[in-house]
Amino acid sequence: MSNLRKTVLGGRSYKLNRSRVTANDFAPITWNNYFDSYKEVKVNGDSFHCYIKDGSGPLLVTIHGGGYSALTWALFARDVSTKIDCQLLAIDLRGHGKTKTDKEYDLSLEQLSEDVLQVIQSIYAGAAMPKIILIGHSLGGAVVVEVASKLENLAGVCVIDVVEGTALDSLSGMQSILRGRPSGFKSISHAVQWGFRGGSTQNLEAARVSMPGQIINVNNGLLAADEIDSEGVGDEAASIDFKPIKAADSIQEETEDAEEGDTASMKPPLPGTAVRSSCTTDEIKYSWRIDLTKTEQHWPGWFKGLSQKFLSINAPKILLLANIYGLDTALTVGQMQGKFQLQVLPRSGHAIHEDQPEQVADIIATFLVRQKLANSRQGFVPIVPGC
Repeated sequence: MSNLRKTVLGGRSYKLNRSRVTANDFAPITWNNYFDSYKEVKVNGDSFHCYIKDGSGPLLVTIHGGGYSALTWALFARDVSTKIDCQLLAIDLRGHGKTKTDKEYDLSLEQLSEDVLQVIQSIYAGAAMPKIILIGHSLGGAVVVEVASKLENLAGVCVIDVVEGTALDSLSGMQSILRGRPSGFKSISHAVQWGFRGGSTQNLEAARVSMPGQIINVNNGLLAADEIDSEGVGDEAASIDFKPIKAADSIQEETEDAEEGDTASMKPPLPGTAVRSSCTTDEIKYSWRIDLTKTEQHWPGWFKGLSQKFLSINAPKILLLANIYGLDTALTVGQMQGKFQLQVLPRSGHAIHEDQPEQVADIIATFLVRQKLANSRQGFVPIVPGC
């Protein structure tokens, strides 16, 4: 039996004192705490918003999952840039974040991959393109696999928590999960609270920077992240009365009775099932940036054939999963044949890079150093694979 009690995030503690939770604990954080600048890239009349982390070495292009925004990579961008020499480009997909397009709901895999490809090509038009590492989470993982076959200077691919078989099987319940989310929030801070207490991440800091990129003001249509940039991070937090976090809603911990390494009790709740919004329709000030229920026609196309396309990429590749159980036959065989590196982070939810940004940064940095695609920064010691 283990007597060790610890938070699941490792490296940094985000556990709150449940008897002293205040609104300020959920105050949003601006993007410029993590990125150096941003860029609006024009493609065929559309405007794609990108966050940039300056540096030298390979360019890490990060693509978020459905419903998220490029801000989901904020903590990872901060952490990986301290470990290796690299640059980072985080792109808001169409229909998401600050990107503005004519066809917001055209989320076909073909369109999304073409968008990403053209954004990269536009940025480096007439300039030397660095070696590129594509990193994608969930839907973003499917997008980078599609882009990989068309991109010059591709040096590596990382896919986070998406496997063809598991993804396709989960689509039947996706509408129920989406309907289970709150329809809106009283404030940005309430959205952050929902995101942390049972929504999208087990990491409070990640929720504070990521959630403002996922919601808009229903009165003026502004992205919450834009409002924070222009008005500061106060978000009328001081006047909001938050209830203390209950044990079931907080970051889960190992219990004294749990066996060492037992992760069955560590599994986070499905998005939208743990915490519901208590505000009425009249009180809603913020709603979701994109209504994902309207994109259902594209869902199967995101994931069909994903495993084989991933295996056929002629570049070093790594797959990060929250659990091993969803690995399908093609990937199991491919992993045994050494076609890609597999890393499992069992104490994470779906957004592994938000829940454990430092660990993900360690894994990807080590992968790139061992593949001789990036140089270590002073003080970084590559981890042993499998640890």
